[in-house]
Amino acid sequence: MYSWIILLVSFLLLTFSFLQRLRHYRQINSTNEIKISPLSLAIQELIAISGGIYLSLVMLVSFLKLNIPDKIVIFEISIDPLACLSILLTIIQPFFIKIFYK
Repeated sequence: MYSWIILLVSFLLLTFSFLQRLRHYRQINSTNEIKISPLSLAIQELIAISGGIYLSLVMLVSFLKLNIPDKIVIFEISIDPLACLSILLTIIQPFFIKIFYK
């Protein structure tokens, strides 16, 4: 009984959140108050590309059934090795593109 109530409330909250986001984006597009900076675009692109690389690496490791550690420790911080590799590849990607076009 309680699971149906929780499911219904979650669905209603998700729907309300979606409608609020739509209203917010419509207001932004109509008034043009918020300007997108080059830094925010660069960060957005970095996260998007590294996320795509991370998913590709996860699928590759899963397909090849490779055994890699769950976490690695760098400067007393434990990090997922695939996430670290995907961010590093994303960071160096523009340099390879520049070399490729020269």
